[in-house]
Amino acid sequence: MRHAGIGLLALLCVASLRAATLPVAPGQSIQAAIERAAPGDVVEVARGHYNENLVIAKALTLRGIQRPTVSGGLKGDTIRVTSPDVVIEGLIVRDSGDDLGAQNAGIYIRPGADRAVVRNCDLTYNLFGLWIEKVKDVRIEHNIITGKRDYRSPSRGNGIQLYNTTGAQIIGNEVSFVRDSIYVDVSHHAVFRGNRLHHSRYGTHYMNSYYNLWEDNDVYLNRGGLALMEVREQTVRNNRAWANSDHGIMLRTIQDSVVENNVVAGNNRGFFIYDAEYNTLRGNLVVDNIVGVHLSAGSKNNVVEINDFVSNREQVRYVGAKDELWGVKDGNHWSNYLGWDRNGDAIGDVPYEANDLVDRLSWQHPMVKLLLGSPAVQTLRLVGQQFPLLRAPSVVDPNPQMQPKNNNWREWLGRYFPGSR
Repeated sequence: MRHAGIGLLALLCVASLRAATLPVAPGQSIQAAIERAAPGDVVEVARGHYNENLVIAKALTLRGIQRPTVSGGLKGDTIRVTSPDVVIEGLIVRDSGDDLGAQNAGIYIRPGADRAVVRNCDLTYNLFGLWIEKVKDVRIEHNIITGKRDYRSPSRGNGIQLYNTTGAQIIGNEVSFVRDSIYVDVSHHAVFRGNRLHHSRYGTHYMNSYYNLWEDNDVYLNRGGLALMEVREQTVRNNRAWANSDHGIMLRTIQDSVVENNVVAGNNRGFFIYDAEYNTLRGNLVVDNIVGVHLSAGSKNNVVEINDFVSNREQVRYVGAKDELWGVKDGNHWSNYLGWDRNGDAIGDVPYEANDLVDRLSWQHPMVKLLLGSPAVQTLRLVGQQFPLLRAPSVVDPNPQMQPKNNNWREWLGRYFPGSR
């Protein structure tokens, strides 16, 4: 074993000695340097402006010194990667073409270009920032990505597009003014951590993707925050989805996932849950949304525990044929709970019911809201409570917590999408 270790060290040293650094100065061709480079070499590009569409077909590092600009001249891909083990760092990459059918991108990582790394780059005025297709173990970290801001949203591409990938690491990026900041399709075992996603259609859009981790991201000022659709085995934790004009977190046709310890604040709908089964929602702070949770389409068999629903104009909008039980074990906190705690165990003595007959009438006939403070409507609410035949199906929490677990809920009041209130 000792001799084998010495041999491996010797090979590494030889490889290091063979690696060369090829400098590129303004007025010179980056592509020409790439063609001259041997696998493992470093192409170092000095500060300047380079009008080129690059193809990297060998394992090398393309490194910018003092942030040089590579412009694609508004045609095709600015940089296309076709080889495994390529590293791109420290560049401003801009001006791709705008052909949605050809998926023009600032950086296009082609099938088979496994283990590509793109870090510390600015990708600006590209149709797609990064298009990543049929690869394994890419790392996209600490980049700033902005789209073609003067284009209408449907005509833009996505900031980071993952298609048919495995093991991607998407870490610490800021993405804005694109169609969807991150679009994930048929991509598994990925980690999305520490990203800031704003001013897009969806902050993140998942489709048909499994076993992914979404952690410690900020998703704000989009139409929709995080959209998980046709997925399973997701872990979504410690994120902040706020001031999105439609929903903070959408769970649509999702199974066997954990959504925990997230802040969902100031959205039109905090959670939009549709056709979701066998998921766990726990420890989330749902605060100051117009609707805290919109729940429909057979969303059942979910465990919903230890969440705080605070100061939402409407805590739950539930569409279903029978009661849905939440908080069976540990309960949730509801800021509009009107029950009491006579034995001092911090759990309400009567169950919390999210909706009643008056709520249903106000959804079907919005003008009823003008009469919510009237004695007639209050009498109708009381009658609905006293006569079960008039009672509407509701989300029922048998163990409502008297105090919230998240003591920082006041910090999230008032963070609305502009013009939404």
